[in-house]
Amino acid sequence: MAGEVPVWWDDAHAFLLEDDLLGPVVREHGPNGITSRGDLFQTLVRSIVGQQISVLAADAIWGRLVDHLGEVTPEAVLKTNQASIAACGLTRPKASYIYGLAEQSDALLQQPWSEMSDEAIRKHLVNFRGIGPWTAEMLLMFHFLRPDVFSLGDIGLIRGTQRLVPEAETKEAVGAIAERWRPYRTAAAWYLWRILDPVPVEY
Repeated sequence: MAGEVPVWWDDAHAFLLEDDLLGPVVREHGPNGITSRGDLFQTLVRSIVGQQISVLAADAIWGRLVDHLGEVTPEAVLKTNQASIAACGLTRPKASYIYGLAEQSDALLQQPWSEMSDEAIRKHLVNFRGIGPWTAEMLLMFHFLRPDVFSLGDIGLIRGTQRLVPEAETKEAVGAIAERWRPYRTAAAWYLWRILDPVPVEY
C-alpha cells in the first residue's frame, strides 16, 4: 500500500541514534524515514527517471510524465510511444527502457517476491534492459523495504559517508564503514542522503 512504513524502521532509528558517526544526523532529521508507494512498476520508472540527474530535475520530468500518461502503468505506457515519453524530458535510452519494461511487465512483475532473498530479487531485476545494479538496489530499498541494502554505486552515499569520514577515499573504504550500520544499512543510507540534501529521496 502507498505510504507503507517498514516494520523495522523504529528499531533501525533507535539503533542508528546510538552510532557515533551517524547519530547526530539521525537526531537532526528526526524519526520519519523511508516508505513504499506500493507500486513496483511506478517505483521502477521513477528510479529510471532519476538515474544520474538531480532530485529537482527528476521531479520535474516525473511530473511531465504523469501529465502525459495520466497514470504510470504498463498499459498506459503501451498506449503511447517512445518518442512522446522522451518528449517529457527523458533521454531516448531511458524512454526505450521504460517502454521495453512495459512490454515485459508480466515477466518482470509476477514473482513470489516475499519468498525471495535480496540477492534473488536483484538477479531477477537485472535481467531486464534498463535495470542495473543501482536501480535494483533502489527497488530493494524503496519498494521491497528490505532493511540492509547499501548501494556503493550511489554517489550520494559515497559522498555522505565521506562527509562523516573524509579519509574514506574509495568505495571499498566506504563499504567497510557501512558495515557498522548492519543490519539497518537501508536506514543508514536514508540519513546519509539527508547530509547532502535535506529533501527526502523518494522513488
